[in-house]
Amino acid sequence: MEMLLDSSQPKATPHVERRVARDGLHLAVEHFGDPAAAPLIFAHGFGQNRHAWRASAESLAVAGWRGLALDGRGHGDSDWAEDGHYEMEHFVDDLIEVTRAEVRPPVLIGASMGGLLGLLAQGEANAPLFRALVLVDVTPRWESQGVERILDFMAKHPEGYASLDDAADAIARYLPHRERKDPQRLTTQLRRHADGRWRWHWDPRLLARVARDAERYIPRLLAAAARVDIPLLLLSGGRSDVVSSHTIDEFLRLAPHARHVRIEDATHMVVGDRNEAFTQAIREYLESL
Repeated sequence: MEMLLDSSQPKATPHVERRVARDGLHLAVEHFGDPAAAPLIFAHGFGQNRHAWRASAESLAVAGWRGLALDGRGHGDSDWAEDGHYEMEHFVDDLIEVTRAEVRPPVLIGASMGGLLGLLAQGEANAPLFRALVLVDVTPRWESQGVERILDFMAKHPEGYASLDDAADAIARYLPHRERKDPQRLTTQLRRHADGRWRWHWDPRLLARVARDAERYIPRLLAAAARVDIPLLLLSGGRSDVVSSHTIDEFLRLAPHARHVRIEDATHMVVGDRNEAFTQAIREYLESL
């Protein structure tokens, strides 16, 4: 379903600011839309960055919302930890700090890891942090095989790529259902290093410190989901290998007030696979609040 927007309205001009985390790391936060509009916070998935949200954030800004897209520590233009020490608690704390800086409680839209951070933040808080919480293709328990497939791809080519064309070819093999990416668009995801090779724009130490250790958080995530009493939406990809009917049913039993929308023909990468359908589903949900 295509999103209907008033083409006469100008697009909001994004701008990026630097926020200082409690431990001194600088975090990049990109703003979209009217500063006086109701806020949305976009939290990306593991290994992604704020640019994953750009199309949706710009569309929702035109529709009257204000977006804040955060680069998690170790990702994108946010600082990397000097000691390489990353824990889920660090990411949760960063998200809470950005949220509390808002005058009005924002709606959190979190993809994959970003959604888990929102669950932990809200489920372990003593009061509402968010106006509502949107989980994008993630549940408190996930399908390990799907996650391992993602992590295996991320761990490949630690030496980087000789060119953006080589990177585009690797992504095309990993995501054969999509059109091959324009190599020049990958400059938001990769950086050219002094040796001339292109590497992913996230700290490779994250793989060992966060991703491989994530399953130990499942009991906390299940408990958090049962405690969330704010409006809650789960958007899942119809072809996802990270969430399944089993994990979705378990989540809906824990949070029976949650709504579930399935976006057909989308994999775990819902936002990239079916961006118009995703954005329309978000807009309809926001208008229902």
